[in-house]
Order: sequence, then structure tokens, then C-alpha cells
Amino acid sequence: MAVIKILPHPEYCPEGKQLEVPAGTSICEALLDNNIKIEHACDMSCACTTCHVIVREGFNSLNAAEEEEEDLLDRAWGLEPQSRLSCQAIVAQKDLVVEIPKYSINHAKENH
Repeated sequence: MAVIKILPHPEYCPEGKQLEVPAGTSICEALLDNNIKIEHACDMSCACTTCHVIVREGFNSLNAAEEEEEDLLDRAWGLEPQSRLSCQAIVAQKDLVVEIPKYSINHAKENH
């Protein structure tokens, strides 16, 4: 089991949270399984960027990003070198610190 420390996010996780997650779980699945309702407009099929997260610690322990994910990340709001789509980032045995960005590109949520 790995521990994922979620940094505080005003909407999804105001006080932050620590999750114990089995290896082989995506970050997105871990968040949703623990009542952190991160956006995932494409239903975790690697077709959007609404589940974008920044992995502040433990980034190198995750599976490598595929080209499709890297192409999508180019459109993510607040992209950083440690950015991943949480639906594609698979947890290994190492603990992680994850930040959910303040915004996403989900136009429906933004009332456009």
C-alpha cells in the first residue's frame, strides 16, 4: 500500500487528505474511491484533461506517460513538469503528494 497525500483544494478537498491505496490503482480511481470528486469528463479514457494533477512528490515512481497522455497534457491548465492525467497515473509502492490544480478546461463546469 502507498499513501497519497492530497494537498488542500478549495472545492474538492478543502482540508487535504491522506489515502492508503493499493499499487496498481490510478490516482483518479483513488480520489474517487475516497469521495474526492475530481473531474473526469471522459470517464477516465484519456480523452480530456479534466483530471489533471500535479505530483509534488513521488512523480518518478509512477508509470511512464504514454504519448497520447503527453499530447493531452499540453492543453491542461497550469501545466508543470510533474503534471499527469490522474486517470493514467498508476500508483506503485512509493508514497505520493498530489495537488489538484485550481482550474480545468471543462467548459460545461465553467458555464460556457
